[in-house]
Amino acid sequence: MHVKNGLSATKGSPVPPAGEIAQLGIIGVILLLLLFYGGTMWMSVAISRKKENADDYMTAGNSIGFGVSAASMTATWIWASSMYASVTAGYTYGVSGPIHYGLWGALMILFIYPFGKRIRSVAPRAHTLAEVMYARHGRSSQLMLAGSNVLGSVISLTSNFIAGGAIISMLSPLSFGAGILIIAGGVLMYTLWSGFRASVLTDFTQVMAMLGAAVIIIPAVFFLAGGPSMFTEGVASGNVTPQQETFFSSDAFMNQGAPYIAAVLAYAIGNQTIAQRLFAVREDLIKPTFITATIGYGATVIGVGMLGVMALYLGVQPTGGDVNNLMPQMVGTYLPVALVALAFVMIVGSLSSTADSDLAALSSIVMTDVYGQSVGRKNVNPKLMLLIGRVTMIVATGLALYFATAKFNILDLLVFVGALWGCLVFPVIASFYWKKVTNLAFSVSVVAALAIFLPVRFQWIPLTGGWALLVELLAVVGVGVVLGIMAFGFFGLRPAIIVGVVAALAALPFGLFALRDYETLSGSLVAYAVSFLVCYLMSVRSTQDFDFSVIKKVTGDFDEETPAAEPTTGDDDDRDRVVAGSDR
Repeated sequence: MHVKNGLSATKGSPVPPAGEIAQLGIIGVILLLLLFYGGTMWMSVAISRKKENADDYMTAGNSIGFGVSAASMTATWIWASSMYASVTAGYTYGVSGPIHYGLWGALMILFIYPFGKRIRSVAPRAHTLAEVMYARHGRSSQLMLAGSNVLGSVISLTSNFIAGGAIISMLSPLSFGAGILIIAGGVLMYTLWSGFRASVLTDFTQVMAMLGAAVIIIPAVFFLAGGPSMFTEGVASGNVTPQQETFFSSDAFMNQGAPYIAAVLAYAIGNQTIAQRLFAVREDLIKPTFITATIGYGATVIGVGMLGVMALYLGVQPTGGDVNNLMPQMVGTYLPVALVALAFVMIVGSLSSTADSDLAALSSIVMTDVYGQSVGRKNVNPKLMLLIGRVTMIVATGLALYFATAKFNILDLLVFVGALWGCLVFPVIASFYWKKVTNLAFSVSVVAALAIFLPVRFQWIPLTGGWALLVELLAVVGVGVVLGIMAFGFFGLRPAIIVGVVAALAALPFGLFALRDYETLSGSLVAYAVSFLVCYLMSVRSTQDFDFSVIKKVTGDFDEETPAAEPTTGDDDDRDRVVAGSDR
């Protein structure tokens, strides 16, 4: 074991005087990584087939059972970035930070399942949401959703590599660059072999390691760092503000909670890693799978975020000024080497479970939406399709490695991608329920929402005067849209309209002249509002009367070895019907 400087603390803190951080050493790290990635590679090889099936490579036959599917959903949602971001939220906003991060993220998993049941009922053997949008609308809508998922998955992959580089560089003598190379190589190695099936199977082992480690590590840090006394000493030392002390911090809600509610709702609806598991799980197990994942995610991520709260009260300064270092920094400072090794495995498992999901999602998008739909389902070459999927994984890994060297703030990346997907949420959901939604309405609404979101989010135009008032009015509408969508999933259209209208009216007096100070929240809400208004106004007078049964026939298996859920004759005729029934 080695030690490294990098921690400062206030007087009275139990932080070691020399600021020592326990390290595992190069040999220890290599052994742990060989054990972890060697085991996952063995599992991947064990399920491999001499002749791989293209559809199984993407969705594992649409029949995964409850245990594996629930574990996979939990592991995918509990990624290293969510752990790091929850710690950052705790350090930044105090005791309410992890709750605003973990609770809303957990509830968004729960909100997926009613929409998921509808999606599976109209497209039981689809591979991607973009593929369904192709059947529902046409090529432009498909490419918009596919393109946003490519961007989102590459950013997600990047953030997981950043998390891996941070943990390896902090807890070993290896550099950040060496860390991201090791993580990228390990994840690519086993995912490339069997695709989505490898991702799902290894998720089960990874989530067991994560949950077990979290149960041990978080209480251990708490008691070894001083126990309950750290809170009274932290207040006495002036390490926390009144807003950081309270569970009902308005600062935490406006800057963290509210933007994250909007962001994770978009993640739930637009994210291909989630959609892929939705298409893979047995249809009758969707509800219990998502309820179980809700509980597992919330408990773990809120608990891990408390490491950031402890760091705040102890007066810890992040090594190098980088908040991404806080989690390994706290672990390495207070835990003995055996528990440091356990924490190392927990973090590597969490980032690997989502990184392999990102690779599987990216390969499915390119296999299905770029290659499969361009040549037609009947003309697909399954061997070429598999090759394209594997090449996609390699290219995506290279891009994520390149972007990871910039060391972006993980929390900022997550909120940005979530808000970006917010432009798509209403058009996507409406397309599964409302026959009148047209391809033109879908495309224009997404582009319009993006055109307003970007200048608001990045303050390209100062939020003053009439522009600020317009943004605030749209953001108030966005509040109603977000809460209305949530209500619609569980209670139907009429309650959703009531909830949306009441929420917008209630937010109006609080939002005007106040939301302009919260550009992250305003940008997210504006994305929802603009996409809703444009999509609704362009569709409400439409004469289109789409037949949803067509989606089931247009989407489906590419590889003839995979038995279809039901006979799907006349594919070309069905596709013609879609073209004739939409404004493609």
